[in-house]
Amino acid sequence: MTATLSGPPAAVLAEPPRPPLPRLVAVELRKMIDTRAGRWMLILIALSAAALMPVIIFTVPARDQTLLEMVVASQAGVSLLLPILGILSVTSEWSQRTALTTFALVPDRRRVLAAKLLAGATLATGFLAIGLATGAAARGVGGLLGRSEGTWSLPPGQLGALLVYSLALTFVGVAFGLVLMNPALSIVLFFLLPILLTMLSEMIKKLRGVAGWLDPNRTLEALNQPGMTGDEWSRVGVTLAVWLVLPLVIGLIRLSRREVK
Repeated sequence: MTATLSGPPAAVLAEPPRPPLPRLVAVELRKMIDTRAGRWMLILIALSAAALMPVIIFTVPARDQTLLEMVVASQAGVSLLLPILGILSVTSEWSQRTALTTFALVPDRRRVLAAKLLAGATLATGFLAIGLATGAAARGVGGLLGRSEGTWSLPPGQLGALLVYSLALTFVGVAFGLVLMNPALSIVLFFLLPILLTMLSEMIKKLRGVAGWLDPNRTLEALNQPGMTGDEWSRVGVTLAVWLVLPLVIGLIRLSRREVK
């Protein structure tokens, strides 16, 4: 006779809890900072903010050296380099072949994208705070040297517009990276397409009206100027719908369908 051994049914393993979004944001921030390219990019952004302050103090007329002028100048490096960091945060998943690990640990790719956007927003906000401190220090030094006579006023609404400007450029970088998923191509087109639109609108008169609503070099620049009108905000909205929302939607669809190899 043979005995049949019976035991308790195998326990069903419970699905582990999803990592919270703040933890994913912290991971994405670490990805941006831990690499050599990311660290140097952040260092260059910070140095560019400080390097432009003497230029403003010694070249701009004293009455125009306002706190707003200093803060806007400090954000020049942010507007150029932080979008590149946003592009690399997306495209490096594929160029460095880390997508397999990332999406294995977090299968919901929308949460990964949300974490990347929030990480970019954190950096943009942080660099605006650094720019505010740098601009205030430069305005104080310029005043002590007798070269700065502009106002110290910086209305909260204008500070909010500067934050929108930094966030918009960073998010557009992420969106371009999502659509193209190639670092070199994304960076080139991010800078080249707006320049081409500006050049074409200058050469072709019929395009000037369209460029007034779609050219980010024109519409987004209004965010750096005081006293934005409702028409200018409308142009910013249309520009971001074309350069940010549309690529982000297309990129999210592509991200959700792309096979990880």
